[in-house]
This record gives sequence, structure tokens and C-alpha cells, in this order.
Amino acid sequence: VDFRHLVDQLPAGASFTMISDSCHSGGLIDKEKEQIGPSTVLQSRTVAGMEKIQYRSKARVIPFKAVLQYLATVSGIDSPEIGDHLSALFGREASLRFQPGARGVHRRTDDGILMSGCQSDETSADACPTGDPAEAYGAFSNALQMALREVKGRIGNRELVKMVRKLLREGEYEQHPCLYCSDENADAPFLWQPIISCERKERHSAT
Repeated sequence: VDFRHLVDQLPAGASFTMISDSCHSGGLIDKEKEQIGPSTVLQSRTVAGMEKIQYRSKARVIPFKAVLQYLATVSGIDSPEIGDHLSALFGREASLRFQPGARGVHRRTDDGILMSGCQSDETSADACPTGDPAEAYGAFSNALQMALREVKGRIGNRELVKMVRKLLREGEYEQHPCLYCSDENADAPFLWQPIISCERKERHSAT
């Protein structure tokens, strides 16, 4: 089942956060916007004598016509619809979005949040400090927990993934965790952490 199909069934106001520590996990929720990933490029600039690093996106696409021409050569059918070719090639194993009655359905792009352990063309490594395979654990999952333990208070999804990337880089892992979600959810608190108001903090400190 496509994760997009599950996300589209969420009730209004709900959010679906998926943490995937698996190989080739980048982009598992179809149509979610890439916030941190292979198409996101670090750009540095100097402002008032200080270097600031920003993220900018660089589109990387394969022309639609080229994809369609290739699929036509392997499917043997003449159709301008990619879904027709995939259905012919994979039958019932084709994605749900290409099944009868699925086309034309509105797919929301703002309810899913994917934190992947690596890019779609990478593998997600295991950490095994003791050398015993039975005690191995996901390097991405471990780095995520380490980052959350370091945080004092709430942290947004984007900042959390950046912290995890830094920890993995320091551990000399070659994978690159990614974040896919809407612009709004990119800076939303991870798992909707509650925000403690200043007034509540003051009362708590006084007690």
C-alpha cells in the first residue's frame, strides 16, 4: 500500500509523521515536498561580516517525454498515460494510484511528514559497537534519539533532521537523512510537542 494513500485518509487537522530507518527510504510518501534531501543545496553568504548558511532547492527532473518513451518500449502499448504503461507492466502490483478509479483523486501534500534515514539512492547503516550482530541498531534511529536527548524544550522537524545529519557526519556515516513535508510542517514541533507558555514557565519556576 502506498503511504500517500494512507496519508490522504487522515482526518482534517491530523498529521502523519513517519520515521523510516531503512535503505532507499527517501521520498517514501509520494508528493511530499523535499525540505532536506538530494535536491537541497547548501549555500553560504556573508552578511555583516558573518557567514550564514542557507538551504536552497535545485530541481532535478527527467523530462516527462523521455520517461513515457521508455515505458512505451517496454510495455508495448501506445498511450500518453504513464499509469497505463505501469498497469500493463505490473498488473495488480502497480501502485494504488494507477489502479482503476484512483486517477483524478485529489492528493493532499501537507499532512505527511517523512524523516528518512537516507536518500532514495543510499543505504541506511547499522551501528554495532560491540561487534555482536544481535546488538546492532540503526545508526539513524540512534542519532535521532541522541539529538532529542540534547534538546532542551521543543524542536522543529527541520532543525531535528539537521542535528541528526550532523551527528551521523561526526560518526563518519555516509548516509544523508532527509525531510519531506510541507513548508508549514517543516518548522512545526516534532510530533507536535506542546509549547509551554512564558506564564506557565514562570509559575513552574516559582513553585
